Amino acid sequence: METVKVSASKEYLVHIGSGYLDGIGEKVKEIKRLCRVVIVSDDTVFSLYGERVKKSLTDSGYSVCEFVFPHGEESKSAENFIKIQEFCAENNITRTDLFIALGGGVTGDLTGFVASTYLRGVDFLQIPTTVLSMVDSSVGGKTAINLNAGKNLCGAFYQPIAVFADCETLKTLPDETFNEGCAEIIKYGMILDADFLTFLKENDIRENIEYVIKRCVEIKRDVVSRDEFEKGERKLLNFGHTIGHAIEKCSNLTISHGNAVAMGMAIATKGAFELGLSYEDYSDVLLPILKKNNLPTTCEFSADELYKVSLTDKKRSNNVISLIVPEEYGLCKIHKIDISQLKDFIELGLK
Repeated sequence: METVKVSASKEYLVHIGSGYLDGIGEKVKEIKRLCRVVIVSDDTVFSLYGERVKKSLTDSGYSVCEFVFPHGEESKSAENFIKIQEFCAENNITRTDLFIALGGGVTGDLTGFVASTYLRGVDFLQIPTTVLSMVDSSVGGKTAINLNAGKNLCGAFYQPIAVFADCETLKTLPDETFNEGCAEIIKYGMILDADFLTFLKENDIRENIEYVIKRCVEIKRDVVSRDEFEKGERKLLNFGHTIGHAIEKCSNLTISHGNAVAMGMAIATKGAFELGLSYEDYSDVLLPILKKNNLPTTCEFSADELYKVSLTDKKRSNNVISLIVPEEYGLCKIHKIDISQLKDFIELGLK
């Protein structure tokens, strides 16, 4: 069992290990008095773990209800956001109660945004069940829903009161879903930790999963503690995401977030070198690690298609957009360019 302390606007612990679910009620009781609990989960995850979590909570004295929605990125919508709010109001959930996000990134983002806005703020707790959510989306307080124009355009910064990452849940993930989470892991090595990047080159992620999750959480913890509201350094965590989100949008969400981020990192790395923003072409480092983890390295969409969608990116300010690019081995930098250069950057990255 490993524990990482996150210090932001709210201080909390991220617990990483195995076997948390059956005893989660007593774990929750250590940080939250008895109250009503709303478990938010998708239909796939709830069918696997929902009743176990619910039983543990009720055995510990909590009153529990659940909101279960269809799995998939499409559910991270304004419609479901309002449905959960209405469900909470109908069930008389109060400001002193608790939301639990049981699932992957979609569930965590959606639940966190509901918690941040319902009654102007209710505590929530994360139980991530995917690699991606354990290493990235469950930590740091970013919550959001998607709009028709793009991903995560409506949201808030709102920290959980705790995170319990039970690695046993990863055993039920399809290989493809596990691999998709590896894109975010590789991102951490590329942006801020050369030693970790070397570790990923030389070792198998699945065989070292608890260490890998802990190291990713530590890196994110350090960044968030210095820049919780993404005014500067935290933008580094979006390496591959500007183009990745555009790829997701262009595919009508048929390409998963992890695969899209892998493609986005590959394009950004090549484009940075071709545009003279990197000292070397770090594609030679990145692409073998992506391929080793069965992640895509090429994209079928044109520069024009990706450029048009990228114009809605949150990192754009007027006619300037922040690009995250590898400047050295295991170190990314933020480069601000005029939006007119973005299409050339993407085009060069697609070569």
